[in-house]
Amino acid sequence: MSKNIALITGVTGQDGSYLSEFLLAKGYEVHGIIRRSSVDYRERIAHLEGTPNFHLHYADMGDSMSLVKLVGKVQPTEIYNLAAQSHVQVSFDAPEFTADVDAVGVLRILEAVRTNHLEQSCKIYQASTSELYGKVEEVPQNEKTPFHPYSPYAVAKLYGFWIIKEYREAYNMFCCSGILFNHESERRGETFVTRKITLAAARIAQGKQDCLYLGNLDSLRDWGYAKDYVECMWLILQHDTPEDFVIATGVQHTVREFATLAFHHAGIELRWEGEGVNEKGIDVATGKVVVAVSEDFYRPTDVVNLWGDPTKAKKELGWNPQATSFEQLVELMVKHDIAKVAAEDAAANIRTMNLAEFLEKGIVK
Repeated sequence: MSKNIALITGVTGQDGSYLSEFLLAKGYEVHGIIRRSSVDYRERIAHLEGTPNFHLHYADMGDSMSLVKLVGKVQPTEIYNLAAQSHVQVSFDAPEFTADVDAVGVLRILEAVRTNHLEQSCKIYQASTSELYGKVEEVPQNEKTPFHPYSPYAVAKLYGFWIIKEYREAYNMFCCSGILFNHESERRGETFVTRKITLAAARIAQGKQDCLYLGNLDSLRDWGYAKDYVECMWLILQHDTPEDFVIATGVQHTVREFATLAFHHAGIELRWEGEGVNEKGIDVATGKVVVAVSEDFYRPTDVVNLWGDPTKAKKELGWNPQATSFEQLVELMVKHDIAKVAAEDAAANIRTMNLAEFLEKGIVK
């Protein structure tokens, strides 16, 4: 029996770390792509480094030759392309970089497989996004809903979606896109709105921050747990035929609801007053404003109503999108960040104590 060999781009990210754990548990040999950096610590996958079946390689989504060489060396049976400039707001500031990685990067992966003559032996999963629907034309959104991308990020991802479809039809390759709706976790980057909220709730509850500033509180999102979503990525490549699937929970909430629940789990009950940019979240116990709206966080074009229909994935793949509920997800993230803030505070106190001791002993001046 041939061994399952997975190559994961974006392995150091939230999804890449969970997917690595998932595949290793299934007996895969897992190879991940990393970029050279002067900072060598990779927080999300540090616990996996040294595992016998887990290997890291230097390459770059902007360098086709490095990808060709690596695919030839690893000879993967499955490729999960998770690498992307995935921050929507950043895509307005760095549109060319976003296009190179999120659009042309997908083409480079496909061509690396073809160059190594692995078209019939290597399956490819492309991490697509609900942002393709953008200025939504129907709710909820499914595999047949028209796309209307509304950011440089979404436009780049749309190219990735269509080039996957083209290579599937032109070269009979097993390549698919998972149209992922928002998926969060305690490993989410701290600049993303959900993690920004849970960290702020933890810091405000522990007296380390005064106020959280957010953009459009009425934006609706379909939020799921990243750890559940990587299972669906794998199921897509185990399907009999290569097809595209919406990966979502089928339930949506506003940014305001997320914030309310996050602060609740941090021990703060919010009362909302005002409208639009004047809306504020007030701590019921103290009367202090702990959440405010800032126009700085409004996007030039904003997607306000993303809501996925996971019916196809549930029916054809047997996937359960509600393994972790919205309420459980927010609680997981807040509990993690409360512990994180407390640990940072303890570490800072130790450093202060050490410095005071060194000063006292005349070790430093």
